[in-house]
Amino acid sequence: MKRKIITIERQYGSGGSVIGKLVADKLGISYYNRSILEEAAKKCGVEPEHLASAEENVPTSFLYSLMLSANPNNSMLDNLPLSDKVFLIESDIIRDIAEKEDSFVLVGRCGSYVLEDKGCFTVYIYSDMESRTKRAIEEYGIPERRAETLIKKTDKRRETFYNVNTGRMWQDKEGYFLCLNSALLTDEVCADLIIEAYKRYNNAQND
Repeated sequence: MKRKIITIERQYGSGGSVIGKLVADKLGISYYNRSILEEAAKKCGVEPEHLASAEENVPTSFLYSLMLSANPNNSMLDNLPLSDKVFLIESDIIRDIAEKEDSFVLVGRCGSYVLEDKGCFTVYIYSDMESRTKRAIEEYGIPERRAETLIKKTDKRRETFYNVNTGRMWQDKEGYFLCLNSALLTDEVCADLIIEAYKRYNNAQND
């Protein structure tokens, strides 16, 4: 199957968002990351920051478990707490995008799982703690005393969000087409490698 959509999961501070944007720009296709959260926040009638914090809470309601395997309607969603709505609403937004666009880069939001039937080219970006801490301080403006704690907390949130909603393991590298260490390769090289692997894979499928 030709895989036109590139999805990227990433550790906090690994540069996955930057790399994803580079890939999209180089390929001339759309890029989606925080805009998914912002659109979901509009649908929920809350601020994006409030919805982002809701992602930290593990869905617990029995109704949510049932809805993962169904097609929820608005009245069903209204009965869920905000933390249980996030994945369902974001998934709908992502699927709507996939209906309108053949090719794009999506960072986070369990994209590889949500769009599995579209045949995504899946990527995982990681790095060592020292490099991620440096990036968090120098590029994200995180105070040095808080950087490592924030990195661990954010990674745990992303891992929990992914594992609970997909039934898979976020850091299981066997679940991705390509895994890259951004500290060793640099953002630019990672982007170029993703594009090269993406193109070669698709060309091989057409032979």
